[in-house]
Amino acid sequence: MQKKLVIVCLINFLVAAIMGLMLRYVFVIPLHEFVKPLPFEFRSLMHAHSHGAMLGWVYLMLYVLLIHHFIPDKKPVYNRLFWLTEIAVIGMMVSFPFQGYAAISISFSTLHIICSYLFIRLIWKHHKIHSKPIQLLLKASLVFMFISTIGIWCLGPAAAKLGIESAFFQIAIQFFLHFQFNGWFMFAVLAVFLHQFNIKGTPLFQRFFITLIASTVLTFALPVSWYAFHSILLWINGLGALLQLLSGYYFILLLRPHWQEFWRKTPTLIKSMYALALISFIMKIALQTSSIVPTISRMAYQYHNFVIGFIHLMMLGVITGFLFAFLLSSNLISIKSKPLTFGIYCFIIGFIATEVLLLIQGLFYYFALGMLPNYYLLLFISSILLPLGILIFILNIINHETKTVKTT
Repeated sequence: MQKKLVIVCLINFLVAAIMGLMLRYVFVIPLHEFVKPLPFEFRSLMHAHSHGAMLGWVYLMLYVLLIHHFIPDKKPVYNRLFWLTEIAVIGMMVSFPFQGYAAISISFSTLHIICSYLFIRLIWKHHKIHSKPIQLLLKASLVFMFISTIGIWCLGPAAAKLGIESAFFQIAIQFFLHFQFNGWFMFAVLAVFLHQFNIKGTPLFQRFFITLIASTVLTFALPVSWYAFHSILLWINGLGALLQLLSGYYFILLLRPHWQEFWRKTPTLIKSMYALALISFIMKIALQTSSIVPTISRMAYQYHNFVIGFIHLMMLGVITGFLFAFLLSSNLISIKSKPLTFGIYCFIIGFIATEVLLLIQGLFYYFALGMLPNYYLLLFISSILLPLGILIFILNIINHETKTVKTT
């Protein structure tokens, strides 16, 4: 992996995390009181934060990992496409806070989508994978990436014809998010993760793959039901949730023959990140399974804390947990570094603390208990640990690079 590309991805993540910290700080001290010259609106800054995290961190880090593992002939076009995509990311992170969805931010978003289409074409054409299961996971991730962008193309007509508050507009956003997180991101991460094992194209893998694909499609019924309710959607989501539970069982069976040896050889720090990712993955499946209960599915929509908590569970727990584990397993980082260990545990503790606070406050709202004492302050303080951990991660890579250069 090219170190500078990894550092760029992590810097994108750091900037997005700082924006997220600002969003939390707004509820401690209003934004206009400490950045009066900057005309930020909360929603606009939130768009910049989410686009930076999703497209600047996860998308580009997966871009680097997929090329590293699955493209033997790394043509110059991949480097050029990376930097063009990074320009689109920077454009979105700079323009969104000042204008929200408007001409400039939409132009950069469109550029990013065009870059993603070219990326799909290049990876599909140039990948070399001997394992059929890993090839299927990779191709599924690329198909889901393409499918997810349909939601983005629907936003313009939906806003023009029906308005941004319409059910169709909201469903288009949920379509993009659902198939990005549960489709493109999840399948790509699984492709890289299972690439480490000698996974065969057995009937067991076929059952895992088919149930995971089916559950990904069917569970989209839940967010649709929030804006266009029909009882049949709850049944479809219920079937999808059960299939996802079954895919989780097959996933455990796939790993079982390889797990003991893999876990024995894995250093403690990397184990911590894999543990975070896998436990979060199990919790994701458990939460989506619980949405079969109508009361819980309504709670998920009515109380914003649960929505944010679930998104962060996917983003920071599952996906970033795996991505950090992959990076820690590479030669880019000195895992024996004490500052790095401190940074990783800062990130883990920050993630767990914010998730617990979001969950407790959501339950407080549900049971009409009011506000958790000092909730916003505690959430802000816990959130500081996230960018701190990312910053230490970046500094460790830079420091390790410097030492390597001096040694050679």
